[in-house]
Amino acid sequence: MKHALGEFGWNDWFTARFEPFAALGLRPARVAIEHRSHYELYSEAGPVSAVLAGKLRYSAIARTDLPAVGDWVAAAPRPEGEATIHGVVPRRSAFVRRAAGHVGQGQVAAANIDVAFVVTSCNAEFNPRRLERYLGAAWESGAEPVVLLTKADLAANVADLAAAARAVAGSVPVIVVSALTELGVEAVRTVLAGGRTGAMLGSSGVGKSTLINRLLGEERLATASVRDSDDKGRHTTTRRELVPVPGGGLLIDTPGMRQIEPHESGEGMLRAFADVQALALECSFADCRHGPEPGCAVTAAVADGRLTVVRRDAFQRLTAEQAHEHRKVDQRAGVATKPPRKHVTRKRGS
Repeated sequence: MKHALGEFGWNDWFTARFEPFAALGLRPARVAIEHRSHYELYSEAGPVSAVLAGKLRYSAIARTDLPAVGDWVAAAPRPEGEATIHGVVPRRSAFVRRAAGHVGQGQVAAANIDVAFVVTSCNAEFNPRRLERYLGAAWESGAEPVVLLTKADLAANVADLAAAARAVAGSVPVIVVSALTELGVEAVRTVLAGGRTGAMLGSSGVGKSTLINRLLGEERLATASVRDSDDKGRHTTTRRELVPVPGGGLLIDTPGMRQIEPHESGEGMLRAFADVQALALECSFADCRHGPEPGCAVTAAVADGRLTVVRRDAFQRLTAEQAHEHRKVDQRAGVATKPPRKHVTRKRGS
């Protein structure tokens, strides 16, 4: 059965960037699942198993050069019915888990996503400071963030939690969801309309897999309850998988993360704190630390109630953490590139 690539997110942007591969007679396909030794792809001919070409595998400088879930790849069919992947089409966006303090290392958790769903839940897991970090990482990916506040059926103070989430999210939409009652499920489906690809980002136990199952209309992904003692989740998603959603769109479920580190939010953190950044531009001094300095627009906004102390402090803390991470990376890069000292042999008596 022949499939239209548009079902899997293909569009004119990818068509233009695939031209060099098309000239070689290769065909486009999208990575659905990444295994240790092979990949599962969506193609015009249907699902197909594929392996990497040796040249692609051994020419990769970093792990991020290899295909990841959500990537479009250039593949050649093999006589036995499988395929060989010869190249990766340039990505429009990518959520990358970086290795702290290491230059150039990381793992693409989701590629070519249009929407980064930042998922948090209406229980003890909800934490505005954690939400800020996830939003920074979502902006950093190049995708459009949307906050999903799940498990609304479990909390009596949903309105307060939604208000707290919106205070952090700023212009980012916040959708209150209950997979049990299906509250907000159609709103999530609407975000994916038009063949868009979304990725679920969040801690373990916030209900990412459960929500995806409701959108799919089947119990396709494994789920587990949170611990009663602290509302923390168990890791049920052990791999990333791209799944088509009935009615249009695709979703990538990602393993839960306990925390987002400063180096993972990168420049996206600036967009997550766009309100504080806008105020900072009005400070009298470019190097203002947003404390007791004269002419500080941020401090003035805190004083007159336009900005909360908690948000100002969170911005300062993340800025300091990022600066610290950048110094560590620069120092390690300097050590790596520093030329070895020459050993000089001195003559006896000289």
